[in-house]
Amino acid sequence: MANAPDETLPALIRRARLRLLDLHRQAHAGHLGGNLSCIDCLIVLHHAVLRPDDIFLLSKGHSAGALYTTLWSRGVLSEEELSTFTRDGTRLGVHPPINEPEIAPFGTGSLGHGPSLTAGMALGQRLKGKEGRIFCLCSDGEWQEGACWEALIFAVHQRLANLRLIIDANGWQGFGSTSEVASMPPRALAARIEAFGAEVSLCDGHDPLAMLRLLTAPDDEQLRPRVILLETCKGRGLCSLENTLASHYLPLSEEQYQLARKGLEG
Repeated sequence: MANAPDETLPALIRRARLRLLDLHRQAHAGHLGGNLSCIDCLIVLHHAVLRPDDIFLLSKGHSAGALYTTLWSRGVLSEEELSTFTRDGTRLGVHPPINEPEIAPFGTGSLGHGPSLTAGMALGQRLKGKEGRIFCLCSDGEWQEGACWEALIFAVHQRLANLRLIIDANGWQGFGSTSEVASMPPRALAARIEAFGAEVSLCDGHDPLAMLRLLTAPDDEQLRPRVILLETCKGRGLCSLENTLASHYLPLSEEQYQLARKGLEG
């Protein structure tokens, strides 16, 4: 994949945010808050980190709009195809599709499966003697599921240093904040993961250069899988909907859209 010079990343992110906002408004689709918390990371990954032999999986499938917009920003998806998002006959549904390797190696909708899938792929790459790294972007809420912890145990035991688990820790899930639902704010989650033996880092998920440094760091010398928790803001740029549960489900009203677009343009 083509790399972008460091100084272009903020401009790429800004353009992608505006297109993502328009995409969800035109489709009258929800889940915009979680899309806006992770699109910065997706842009950094796809423009400056991923190599041809790497594999990326979006475990938090409800942020498919951010993935499609990122692929559009790289020319993988055309403007015409991006505009079919959620329409009849599209391959760009509200979650990543199955059998579309150009977009995603697996269809993801039900949360909590990405870490297991990518741990298996990371072991497969090693057994085949391939150099490629495996990247998986998760939500923080899905780390309340046992399958994620089973995958982490497996990855640590197998010493999968080629695995990068990235957690979009925006602090919200379907029925409230992660702190209220399961006492799992980002730093508490980081401590629990570290106790399982993984290498853990925390990072500002809206600082592209900080993310770039962590995502391009060499494999851990102790052959531990790497987990990067991105401290992000759900609904970043949505004015009154920033850091609220309302941005998780509901489409924007016209007034909210106009305020958000004005804020992003400014």
